Amino acid sequence: MNRKSIFIIILVLFLNLISLRDIYAQDENIVISLGEDLKEEQKNEILEIFDVTDDTKIIYVTNEEEKKYLGRYIDEDIIGNRAISSAYVKSLDDDSGIDVETYNITWVTKKMYMNALVTAGVKNAKVKVASPVKVSGTAALTGIIKAFEDASGEKIGEKEKQVANEEVAKTGQLGEEIGKDKASQLIKEIKEEIIVKNVKDEEQIRRIIIDVTGELNINLNEKQISDIVSLMKNISELNLNIEDIQSQLRGIVNKIKEVTENNQEVRSILQRIIDFIRNLFASLFT
Repeated sequence: MNRKSIFIIILVLFLNLISLRDIYAQDENIVISLGEDLKEEQKNEILEIFDVTDDTKIIYVTNEEEKKYLGRYIDEDIIGNRAISSAYVKSLDDDSGIDVETYNITWVTKKMYMNALVTAGVKNAKVKVASPVKVSGTAALTGIIKAFEDASGEKIGEKEKQVANEEVAKTGQLGEEIGKDKASQLIKEIKEEIIVKNVKDEEQIRRIIIDVTGELNINLNEKQISDIVSLMKNISELNLNIEDIQSQLRGIVNKIKEVTENNQEVRSILQRIIDFIRNLFASLFT
């Protein structure tokens, strides 16, 4: 084989390698919501955490938007006067579920985000929440939902947004008093019971809360119970489906396995091409 033929083969393989790389690296259906008050170096830090580039679609969230949904539940001193929490949202295939990762988020847990997102009606999404400095994370839900709407093309209703933010706020406040994990589990189980039984009456909601807290061996005072009653009354007015909720909270496991297997297949193809080129070059100079 002459050098010209070898060069053509190498060029063809190289072009195929680039094509496969682009397929593998494609950021399809990804939207980043950045806090409007981030400094340029902080913005770059967030994009690095999310492992994306400036080519990825970026939208912005303002402090006014954050206060719009949280102002009635959380003191403005806690929300602050700057929007810096940011979110990565990737719209996934059906039956993928919701998955959440957090960076520098101190008050809101992954479970709290997931529970609130299914309340809002978010489905099949990979979510990352991050801040350049440690923050509570309460305001991030606004950016997550805004990015999800853009990435999926689905519109979330104002009522759903409001109730989801109420859920994050009240779960977080309850978590300070009884523990975050207990609070997340309690709200999740009460919510599912309310939805399954289609309960809308406040007294019936109160009885369910008392029953579930007893089953979980959790003691609540009257104010805590009243806060949960108010939240659940609002949740009961949403068009939520228990099957959707449960599938969204567990479906991501199978999706991760599927993506991992696909990625391994692509890497295998790339590696074979690289090995072929390496061996070809070695034969030329031996």
